[in-house]
Amino acid sequence: MASSNDEIRGVLVQVGEERLLLPNATVAEVLARVPVESIADAPAWLPGQILWHGWQVPLVSFPRMTGQGQESVVASSKIVVLKSLSGGEAMPYFALLTQSFPRLISVPRDGLLADATEEQLPAGVQMRVLLGDEAALLPDLESIEVMIGNALAQAA
Repeated sequence: MASSNDEIRGVLVQVGEERLLLPNATVAEVLARVPVESIADAPAWLPGQILWHGWQVPLVSFPRMTGQGQESVVASSKIVVLKSLSGGEAMPYFALLTQSFPRLISVPRDGLLADATEEQLPAGVQMRVLLGDEAALLPDLESIEVMIGNALAQAA
Protein backbone atom coordinates (compact mmCIF):
# COMPACT_ATOMS: atom_id res chain seq x y z
CA MET A 1 0.00 0.00 0.00
CA ALA A 2 1.26 3.48 -0.84
CA SER A 3 2.23 5.78 1.98
CA SER A 4 0.62 9.20 2.28
CA ASN A 5 3.78 10.79 0.86
CA ASP A 6 3.20 8.92 -2.39
CA GLU A 7 -0.27 10.38 -2.90
CA ILE A 8 -1.65 13.81 -3.65
CA ARG A 9 -5.10 14.65 -2.26
CA GLY A 10 -7.26 16.28 -4.89
CA VAL A 11 -10.80 17.26 -5.69
CA LEU A 12 -12.51 16.54 -9.01
CA VAL A 13 -15.06 19.20 -9.90
CA GLN A 14 -17.44 18.71 -12.84
CA VAL A 15 -17.65 21.96 -14.83
CA GLY A 16 -19.83 21.59 -17.90
CA GLU A 17 -18.50 18.63 -19.90
CA GLU A 18 -15.04 18.75 -18.30
CA ARG A 19 -13.60 17.84 -14.90
CA LEU A 20 -11.17 20.07 -13.04
CA LEU A 21 -8.55 18.58 -10.75
CA LEU A 22 -7.86 20.93 -7.87
CA PRO A 23 -5.51 20.55 -4.92
CA ASN A 24 -7.62 19.68 -1.88
CA ALA A 25 -5.92 22.48 0.08
CA THR A 26 -7.43 25.17 -2.21
CA VAL A 27 -11.04 24.19 -1.48
CA ALA A 28 -12.51 26.22 1.38
CA GLU A 29 -16.12 24.98 1.21
CA VAL A 30 -18.78 23.49 -1.07
CA LEU A 31 -22.18 25.18 -0.98
CA ALA A 32 -25.65 24.44 -2.34
CA ARG A 33 -28.61 26.76 -2.93
CA VAL A 34 -26.74 30.01 -2.45
CA PRO A 35 -28.20 33.26 -3.79
CA VAL A 36 -26.06 34.77 -6.55
CA GLU A 37 -25.99 38.54 -6.93
CA SER A 38 -25.32 39.62 -10.51
CA ILE A 39 -22.50 42.03 -11.34
CA ALA A 40 -23.42 44.78 -13.80
CA ASP A 41 -21.31 44.85 -16.98
CA ALA A 42 -19.42 41.66 -16.04
CA PRO A 43 -18.58 39.12 -18.77
CA ALA A 44 -20.88 36.09 -19.15
CA TRP A 45 -18.30 33.83 -17.46
CA LEU A 46 -18.66 35.91 -14.27
CA PRO A 47 -22.38 35.37 -13.54
CA GLY A 48 -22.18 37.17 -10.20
CA GLN A 49 -20.94 36.98 -6.66
CA ILE A 50 -22.01 35.31 -3.45
CA LEU A 51 -21.86 36.48 0.13
CA TRP A 52 -19.75 33.97 2.07
CA HIS A 53 -18.59 34.54 5.66
CA GLY A 54 -18.76 38.30 5.15
CA TRP A 55 -16.83 38.26 1.85
CA GLN A 56 -18.16 39.18 -1.58
CA VAL A 57 -16.85 36.18 -3.53
CA PRO A 58 -16.82 36.34 -7.36
CA LEU A 59 -18.41 33.31 -9.02
CA VAL A 60 -16.87 31.86 -12.21
CA SER A 61 -18.49 29.67 -14.85
CA PHE A 62 -15.39 27.81 -16.03
CA PRO A 63 -16.93 26.47 -19.27
CA ARG A 64 -18.01 29.98 -20.30
CA MET A 65 -14.61 31.42 -19.38
CA THR A 66 -12.73 28.86 -21.46
CA GLY A 67 -15.25 28.81 -24.35
CA GLN A 68 -16.14 25.18 -23.67
CA GLY A 69 -19.84 25.49 -22.85
CA GLN A 70 -22.74 27.52 -21.54
CA GLU A 71 -23.03 26.54 -17.86
CA SER A 72 -25.53 28.76 -16.06
CA VAL A 73 -26.65 29.29 -12.47
CA VAL A 74 -29.75 27.18 -11.73
CA ALA A 75 -31.52 26.26 -8.49
CA SER A 76 -29.60 22.97 -8.24
CA SER A 77 -26.17 24.56 -8.81
CA LYS A 78 -23.38 23.91 -6.35
CA ILE A 79 -20.63 26.39 -5.61
CA VAL A 80 -17.05 25.51 -4.72
CA VAL A 81 -15.33 28.31 -2.78
CA LEU A 82 -11.58 28.34 -3.43
CA LYS A 83 -8.78 30.04 -1.54
CA SER A 84 -7.10 32.63 -3.73
CA LEU A 85 -3.39 32.08 -4.35
CA SER A 86 -2.52 35.71 -4.98
CA GLY A 87 -5.62 37.83 -4.37
CA GLY A 88 -4.66 38.95 -0.89
CA GLU A 89 -7.15 41.11 0.98
CA ALA A 90 -8.70 42.39 -2.26
CA MET A 91 -9.86 38.90 -3.29
CA PRO A 92 -9.00 36.18 -0.75
CA TYR A 93 -11.54 33.79 -2.29
CA PHE A 94 -13.28 33.07 -5.56
CA ALA A 95 -15.82 30.42 -6.45
CA LEU A 96 -16.54 27.95 -9.23
CA LEU A 97 -19.99 26.98 -10.44
CA THR A 98 -20.73 23.26 -10.75
CA GLN A 99 -23.85 21.14 -11.17
CA SER A 100 -22.74 18.32 -8.83
CA PHE A 101 -20.85 17.84 -5.61
CA PRO A 102 -17.06 17.57 -6.05
CA ARG A 103 -15.36 14.24 -5.48
CA LEU A 104 -12.37 13.86 -3.18
CA ILE A 105 -9.67 11.63 -4.67
CA SER A 106 -6.17 10.40 -3.87
CA VAL A 107 -3.83 10.56 -6.83
CA PRO A 108 -0.65 8.46 -6.75
CA ARG A 109 2.27 10.74 -7.63
CA ASP A 110 3.15 8.46 -10.52
CA GLY A 111 -0.51 8.09 -11.55
CA LEU A 112 -0.93 11.58 -12.98
CA LEU A 113 0.02 11.72 -16.65
CA ALA A 114 0.12 14.78 -18.89
CA ASP A 115 -2.15 14.50 -21.93
CA ALA A 116 -0.40 16.35 -24.75
CA THR A 117 -3.07 15.73 -27.41
CA GLU A 118 -4.02 19.42 -27.55
CA GLU A 119 -1.53 21.91 -28.89
CA GLN A 120 -3.42 24.96 -27.66
CA LEU A 121 -5.20 24.96 -24.30
CA PRO A 122 -7.93 27.47 -23.41
CA ALA A 123 -7.17 30.45 -21.20
CA GLY A 124 -7.28 29.42 -17.56
CA VAL A 125 -6.09 25.87 -18.26
CA GLN A 126 -2.56 24.88 -17.33
CA MET A 127 -2.62 21.28 -18.53
CA ARG A 128 -4.83 18.36 -19.48
CA VAL A 129 -4.07 15.23 -17.43
CA LEU A 130 -5.08 11.59 -17.30
CA LEU A 131 -5.96 9.90 -14.02
CA GLY A 132 -6.15 6.28 -15.06
CA ASP A 133 -9.06 6.24 -17.50
CA GLU A 134 -10.35 9.69 -16.56
CA ALA A 135 -9.30 12.94 -18.20
CA ALA A 136 -9.20 16.18 -16.24
CA LEU A 137 -8.00 19.74 -16.61
CA LEU A 138 -5.51 21.36 -14.26
CA PRO A 139 -6.67 24.96 -14.01
CA ASP A 140 -4.20 27.83 -13.99
CA LEU A 141 -5.54 29.36 -10.79
CA GLU A 142 -3.24 32.39 -10.87
CA SER A 143 -4.30 33.38 -14.40
CA ILE A 144 -7.96 32.83 -13.47
CA GLU A 145 -7.51 35.18 -10.52
CA VAL A 146 -5.97 37.81 -12.83
CA MET A 147 -8.88 37.40 -15.29
CA ILE A 148 -11.40 37.83 -12.44
CA GLY A 149 -9.58 40.92 -11.12
CA ASN A 150 -9.51 42.49 -14.58
CA ALA A 151 -13.20 41.72 -15.18
CA LEU A 152 -14.21 43.19 -11.80
CA ALA A 153 -12.13 46.33 -12.43
CA GLN A 154 -13.79 46.85 -15.83
CA ALA A 155 -17.28 46.22 -14.43
CA ALA A 156 -16.82 48.74 -11.61
